[in-house]
Amino acid sequence: MSGPHRPPLDDDALDTLFRTARTHNSFRAEPVSEVTLRALFELLKMGPTSANGLPGRFVFVTSEEGKAKLLPTLSASNRDKTAAAPVTAIVAYDLRWIDHLPRFFPHANAKAWYEGDDAAIESAALLNGSLMGAYLMLAARALGLDIGAMAGFDRKAVDEAFFAGTTWRSNFLVNIGYGDGEKLFERLPRPEFDEFCRIV
Repeated sequence: MSGPHRPPLDDDALDTLFRTARTHNSFRAEPVSEVTLRALFELLKMGPTSANGLPGRFVFVTSEEGKAKLLPTLSASNRDKTAAAPVTAIVAYDLRWIDHLPRFFPHANAKAWYEGDDAAIESAALLNGSLMGAYLMLAARALGLDIGAMAGFDRKAVDEAFFAGTTWRSNFLVNIGYGDGEKLFERLPRPEFDEFCRIV
């Protein structure tokens, strides 16, 4: 069913999502509610993934107990800011995501496309789980939150601490909260279109 083109987002929305949004390393001492985290997931789950496979999994670390498990797995430069962040999301993926395909992609036997090919299953999980992590970051900004993504951690240690005995595997981390704008670094350079893009 066709209809009129959607208008582009206004400049305020584009600024919120991209142009003036920043990576935050310092957050105000203001909690993020469970209601907000649930709203965050309701947005991010709507982003597209291959065959609607939705392999991303998320652990929102908010408690002292959870932080105590997480902090030793981080590189030294990431510990203090993560300890101070109200929420740290462990963005993960499920190696058995294909088991959910009959529900999420019911009009075809998509599970058969992957069954028996562990490399393809994990590759698709990592790719699409990463997409879902990106949707998480944009959804957080859309809800008025700030984020700081991190890769400096011991994935094996995180998996042992949070996912032992499961098929979930960690991908990257995102600190979430209300950023302290007075402690931002200068924005780093970005390329021009013709440097990184081609139209063919």
